[in-house]
Amino acid sequence: MSRTSQILLAGVLVVGVLLAVAALLPRGEDAGTEGGSGSIDFGTDDEPLVFDDSESAEEQTTTTSAPLRSFTIAATGDFLIHSPVYAKALEYGGGDSYDFDPMLEAISPIISQADLGICHLETPLSADNGTLQGYPLFNTPYELAQDIADAGYDTCSTVSNHALDMGFDGIVATLGHLDSAGLAHAGSARSPEEASTPNIMDVNGVKVAQLAYSYGFNGIPIPAEQPWSVNEIDQQRILDDARKAKEAGAEFVVVSLQWGNEYQHEPSEQQATLAPVLLASPDIDLIIGHHVHVVQPIEKIGGEYVAYGVGNFLSNQSAETGITPESQDGVIVQVQVAEESPGVFKTTGLTYTPTWVERPGYRVVPVDPATNAVSYERTVGYITMLGPERFDGTPTS
Repeated sequence: MSRTSQILLAGVLVVGVLLAVAALLPRGEDAGTEGGSGSIDFGTDDEPLVFDDSESAEEQTTTTSAPLRSFTIAATGDFLIHSPVYAKALEYGGGDSYDFDPMLEAISPIISQADLGICHLETPLSADNGTLQGYPLFNTPYELAQDIADAGYDTCSTVSNHALDMGFDGIVATLGHLDSAGLAHAGSARSPEEASTPNIMDVNGVKVAQLAYSYGFNGIPIPAEQPWSVNEIDQQRILDDARKAKEAGAEFVVVSLQWGNEYQHEPSEQQATLAPVLLASPDIDLIIGHHVHVVQPIEKIGGEYVAYGVGNFLSNQSAETGITPESQDGVIVQVQVAEESPGVFKTTGLTYTPTWVERPGYRVVPVDPATNAVSYERTVGYITMLGPERFDGTPTS
């Protein structure tokens, strides 16, 4: 046999072996069902070859959950703008406008660092500064709204015993100026729709609500034609409003309360009774108290905090005006909140920074043992007066 014939014969034999092997492999619809990952479907006469890698694709697919979220809060006391305070603001503004920025400059970094800055606007804002007043019926320069925003605040409670000092028109003017400054607000309203809509904010990807209420309005009747214009403290209403806020999408609810007995450090009977009831609700997560013009204790109840009273933040009150020197004390409450499981948030820590209103410049400054030991030690003492078993927070310095 010639060499050429030998080569041809070998080629025929190789082709024959390959065809025989192919005949033994599975075909059609059942191909690959037993072969596991990477099996081959040789198809039919009318269908192409298919590489079945579905099982390995499933093995490569991993389930990823959204990262747990967290945020921080900085809350402060009363913006109580007496006439000497706004007179100094006019001086800072060069006599042409009211500039409160110098008064807030020292604390602005602390407020701005928090994801949510909460203020308490005790007094109404004037519509046009045409008529400004201090105590007892306040009407405050409207520039304060923008200066509060510039200091790093995001929202303000606007209901207090002075909320109706300028009547319903004062509420309209105040909320309008806050809107213009980009500040959210809670506690007073211009319409029934606004009153029934909870103040819910996006804070670092978390829906946080602020609700606010006052014990009363210094004997001024709630406007008969606008009974929804201010929120008065009522236990069941607060619980219902908090539930509605959660139903509307809020994941964490802060309640601001104007309550307590003026110049008394000890919580009043109403404070001591109402706080545990509110914090027992699954819909309320934190309480910040105002009104008494001095610092009151902070208490941890069932894993949640109530700051009964955070004192004055900016005011003219002092020993020089016949008021206790403790009325110049205040505190910035700094709260850390974290998501324990999807949609479930817990306050994981609370720290605080004592403050002091310097006179005559009305500059609010943080204090520590080196800068103002008397005020610092006094504030720390009152905040912790209920004992370590009832409060585990610490000062920032």
